[in-house]
Amino acid sequence: MSVYESNPRHLREVLIYFFNNKTSAAEAHRMLSDAYGEAAMSEKTYRERFQCFKSGGFCVKNRHGSGRPKVFENEELTHLLDDDSFQSQEELAEPLEVS
Repeated sequence: MSVYESNPRHLREVLIYFFNNKTSAAEAHRMLSDAYGEAAMSEKTYRERFQCFKSGGFCVKNRHGSGRPKVFENEELTHLLDDDSFQSQEELAEPLEVS
């Protein structure tokens, strides 16, 4: 018998269901943690999502982080690591022109 493996989008859709049924973020976290274990998101994330739902934000697409924007392509880094996987961060940063 195969077991369904959740993904982040599925969990976000299930959270909308819980929100619409007036389930608390804490209870949603407990139930999803019981069902999916470590694949479930943190309770803090559930509370943040519920706040977003209260504001009318029901988008289930993954939000981009607020971190520093990417300044090079992963492919460039992959090629450098393929050449020498023992390079330091400083050695990798130089040809990518990042600090």
